[in-house]
Amino acid sequence: MAEDRIYTSLFSNAAVGGYDPVAYFTQGRPVRGKNAHRAEYQGAIWYFASDEHRRMFQVDPEKYAPQYGGYCAWAVAHGGTASGDPLQWSIYQDKLYLNYDADIQKDWARDKAHWIEEADKNWPAVLK
Repeated sequence: MAEDRIYTSLFSNAAVGGYDPVAYFTQGRPVRGKNAHRAEYQGAIWYFASDEHRRMFQVDPEKYAPQYGGYCAWAVAHGGTASGDPLQWSIYQDKLYLNYDADIQKDWARDKAHWIEEADKNWPAVLK
């Protein structure tokens, strides 16, 4: 059975764990989205802190959605998938990346360019 293209938890259909993907870019930190400001994209529900953020996302979702569907970017670089933690994030070359935990993020941060190159080779084949 193939993984979904957008990572959501087992008991929820919320992308990015319910955090606002636009806020990483505009506020430089994770911000919880609100039920009143949500949208569907690629089969998942995305939550936003404001209507403005929802509109920004709807105009250009590829700009704000985390890379590799919100799966751990380090795991994708290693040929697999793992959950992406919205609190373990980074923006690199104007793209949002999530990692599984703080230890993985430390390794990721040492050579992001290399891990992105590897992950790009594996994505989306790792979903099969």
